[in-house]
Amino acid sequence: MKRSVETMQRQVRKLQEEMGQLGPVMRGSVVIIGTRNKQPYFSLNKDKRTRLIYLGQKRVAGAQAYSKNYKRLLAIVEEMTILNMELIKRDADL
Repeated sequence: MKRSVETMQRQVRKLQEEMGQLGPVMRGSVVIIGTRNKQPYFSLNKDKRTRLIYLGQKRVAGAQAYSKNYKRLLAIVEEMTILNMELIKRDADL
């Protein structure tokens, strides 16, 4: 079933609004390192090197939220790309 141009444009505006409300984003993830004394770190692969930041228990929730925001941002961009490609294909006003 094909969606109408107006429906797709409305979805794009909704996604843009959601993107604007995401808040802080960070690429990477929270990892637990250690066998006996498990410690939380934020892990990021940058320039072919893994970078670790010690979080402690106080900052774990914030780092997880930032990482989750980043993943949602990527999902929004992917969804918007599909919609915008279809709109361009139909020669609709963006």
